[in-house]
Amino acid sequence: MLILLSDAFDPGLPEKLKKFGEVTDNKSRVHEAEVILIRSKTKVTKEYIDGAPNLKLVIRGGVGLDNVDLVYAKEKGIIVHNTAAASSIAVAELAFTLMLSSTNHVAKADKSMHEGLWLKKELKRTELYQKTLGIIGMGRIGTELAKRAIAFGMTVVAFDPFVKSSDFAEMKPTMKAVFCISDYVSLHLPLTDETKGLINSETLKDFKDGAYLINTGRGKTINENDVAKALESGKLKAFGNDVWCSDPPENTVLSSAPNVTMLPHLGASTKENLLRIGDIIEELIEDYVS
Repeated sequence: MLILLSDAFDPGLPEKLKKFGEVTDNKSRVHEAEVILIRSKTKVTKEYIDGAPNLKLVIRGGVGLDNVDLVYAKEKGIIVHNTAAASSIAVAELAFTLMLSSTNHVAKADKSMHEGLWLKKELKRTELYQKTLGIIGMGRIGTELAKRAIAFGMTVVAFDPFVKSSDFAEMKPTMKAVFCISDYVSLHLPLTDETKGLINSETLKDFKDGAYLINTGRGKTINENDVAKALESGKLKAFGNDVWCSDPPENTVLSSAPNVTMLPHLGASTKENLLRIGDIIEELIEDYVS
């Protein structure tokens, strides 16, 4: 059995997987591979699958599966898994980092200091304490974020059509009910037909004036032009973003919008998360082999 590592994983993973067969990162051998391990970079399209006639198992190191043609994979009898349980803490911590850095002007303050400026009076901080965090998507990551927000003394509300109750947030019946009372809104959504462009000029009208928006879910769940306009008008105070319509983003309007903190899709990029992903991959291949 040939196992192809098509994207970057923990350097120790190949050694762990050798017991199952040959392990390679040579992408030119995709036609030989029975198991292919991917992250966000590799796109398992119909054409990709047709070029891998021996493929039986795809494992995505991460949560989202929008880079895999799930319908065609099922038609071809290919099993597809993600490693959703691995990245919850890493992404939740990054979302919280974006909240803290936005409200404390960390990027702007650091840049100004390197430029020899002293903006002590100009940069006005606000606290997370006693503010309301609205979470859209109350799965594993949203739950981990809620735990951290509670520790900071925040009130947490959330909307998720598949979650009726939570020990860590007051669930609301609609997104609008979350938007209208939240000082911070954090998105933790998969990319589907229903979520594509979900944050747009119409839904932004439901936000509190001066709210902070955080997105560590999927880039295409927001309309970048509409978010940029909301930042320019002051409807949104700031936007912290780690996910993009493409990696890297191409000519994004957000690069010139005010009060934007931009990260290069770092959410799952922790040493600890890569180790957890490797452990889950090993278990999934063990199950497949047995």
